[in-house]
Amino acid sequence: MSGKGIQVKVKPQPMVVMEAEVARKIRQHSRSSMKAEVCGVLIGGNDQERTMIEACIPGINAAQGGAHVTFTQDTWEHIYKIKDQQFPDDKIVGWYHSHPGFGVFLSEHDLFIQENFFSSPQQVAWVYDPHTDEEGCFGWVGGKIEKLSGVRFGYLKSVEPGESAATELEEGDDNGDLDPQVRVAAPRSKREPAWMIWTGRILSYVLAVILGFGGGYLFFGWLYGPRFRAMDEKLQEYQAVFQQLEPMIRECQERFANPSTSPDGRSVAPKSPAQVRPRGQQPPQPQPSTAPLDSAKGNNGKH
Repeated sequence: MSGKGIQVKVKPQPMVVMEAEVARKIRQHSRSSMKAEVCGVLIGGNDQERTMIEACIPGINAAQGGAHVTFTQDTWEHIYKIKDQQFPDDKIVGWYHSHPGFGVFLSEHDLFIQENFFSSPQQVAWVYDPHTDEEGCFGWVGGKIEKLSGVRFGYLKSVEPGESAATELEEGDDNGDLDPQVRVAAPRSKREPAWMIWTGRILSYVLAVILGFGGGYLFFGWLYGPRFRAMDEKLQEYQAVFQQLEPMIRECQERFANPSTSPDGRSVAPKSPAQVRPRGQQPPQPQPSTAPLDSAKGNNGKH
């Protein structure tokens, strides 16, 4: 009994080619909010089984949350205004949003947005985690949303990539199906080394401390400065008065230390206790002599 092998036809995934500048703008927008999600739309065109992403429009005034983001009416008005002005001949080929710190996948809320707003078979969803620099693209495969592996980063001829940009294909990829105007480049990690991150944080903390001390000094100087200046003026006045009284104080000290010196500097002999009389008392009067008159004659008399 001979049997035929069962052949299963697998629908190929659509190929996505994103301009390198678009990827850079998406990463930059995502890093501007490291705690809440951000979103936007992808602008470009479709070529058979290939989606070309040539530009992006950030979703302004989107309803942000820690683990979800929603396109509001104001967001759509802003998106269509920019598209009509800058990309009138292109169309919306998908959307992008960030997952800050919780990986690359599509949540139930993300699936709802994809199924209701980006339901075209060639519209994709781009997810980027700014904490780990991980990114991924999701699209429609057989009526279901799956993560796509055929994603390429390209450059137009008018834009020359830098020397650090890789221009070689991944192993097993065929470049024959790509547009000749596109040069394929492998994505490269732009995550900063740990020592640079910690150095930046330490410098920011030191700068914050310096600014805090400087602000406090200026604030208290403005608040208490007039009081300190008034006290300083009073102190200067007291010092001037003291300088005027200092000669008189020195003179009084010298007089108390040397009482035999007169105010004009001449020496004064100390008085005896007999010469000192109470105030108001009359000086003593000389007493008349009571000696006998005969004694005044002396020896001229006869014996």
